[in-house]
Amino acid sequence: MISVDDALSRVLALADTPGTEIVKLSEAAGRALAAPVTARLTQPPFDAAAMDGYALRSEESAGTLRVIGQSAAGHPWNGDTPPMTAVRIFTGAPVPAGYDRVVMQENIQRSGNEITITEPSNAAHIRPRGNDFSEGDQLPAGRCLTAADIGLIAAMNVPEVTVAKRPRVAILAGGDELVPPGHTPQEGQIISSNDLAIAAQVTQAGGIPVILPIARDTESSLRSSFASAMSCDLIVTIGGASVGDHDLIAKVAAELGMQRSFYKIAMRPGKPLMAGKLSGTPMLGLPGNPVSAMVCGMIFMQPLIRAMQGLTNLTHLAKARLAATLPPEGPRQHYLRATLTDGPDLPIIQPFDSQDSARLSLMAQADALLVRPADAPAQDSGTIVEYLPLPR
Repeated sequence: MISVDDALSRVLALADTPGTEIVKLSEAAGRALAAPVTARLTQPPFDAAAMDGYALRSEESAGTLRVIGQSAAGHPWNGDTPPMTAVRIFTGAPVPAGYDRVVMQENIQRSGNEITITEPSNAAHIRPRGNDFSEGDQLPAGRCLTAADIGLIAAMNVPEVTVAKRPRVAILAGGDELVPPGHTPQEGQIISSNDLAIAAQVTQAGGIPVILPIARDTESSLRSSFASAMSCDLIVTIGGASVGDHDLIAKVAAELGMQRSFYKIAMRPGKPLMAGKLSGTPMLGLPGNPVSAMVCGMIFMQPLIRAMQGLTNLTHLAKARLAATLPPEGPRQHYLRATLTDGPDLPIIQPFDSQDSARLSLMAQADALLVRPADAPAQDSGTIVEYLPLPR
């Protein structure tokens, strides 16, 4: 068995340089930016009022000033600004040339076209030209575009972006005992849930899931499924990766020429995990137990899908304090389903009493996977530990 870190590095090594495509900015949310975005203009393009009030000269703020016009967003004041004058101005509007201060309207007393300042202040209340960004500034590649990124790129006057192509991920579940949701299982059959759960994880990571029909427990059925999967960028199988008489996926993949990077990992849940390439296509063989499959999907498959899009922020570990004492850990790194509650400085993490890898209900209730390194000593309540947040 190899360590989780070693296994992850080998899985990530399966990722090739991502292909790219140009998409409209309106379609780019959640996509991986593959090329820097360069601002085509400066923002704000002029000195802008930061609030409603009056634009004037600082050195004239003690006297009575004559209001000569107004400046509003889209309707600037372009006239002269003689001494002892002011212009009514609104948030976001250009500050007329010659003025260097905006006094908020609450601090002004106005009578007709004359104003006086009732509460002097040194605040300028002006957003200087280029305060946000300047023409030529760049948003770097290698990030998953958020709503804030989309707004920034739009403000940069860029209508299209170059993004990584979303990898198509073939998902192959196999077993005579499996029937799709909505069917009535016969004796000895169960509902297939792993393929749909893994497909959801693929979508979360930015990939496009391609759920293949459930393969039967025959070599001919699996060969046909693998042939269908070869048009995708990543093949993910579920179950059948062990070495038992009925675990045919590993056997058939080997016969088809799979170059295997590793087979077993020192982790729980999820010890039997297979990774490698099949005819040049990356392949992961996830365990068949539902929770094991999802945990391995989160720790290995999702980072691989992100790496296939050129992303570098692949995993996110956070810190919390233990709610209760934990016994020493065994020789495998353990991922415990747990809940989180607010704490005075860090969240409080409480693992479930049961960690049965077949209990999907606990996975659905969990907020996090508490990470316990192999051979970790007993840990007292209040100890700071690491966890992987689960999507909610």
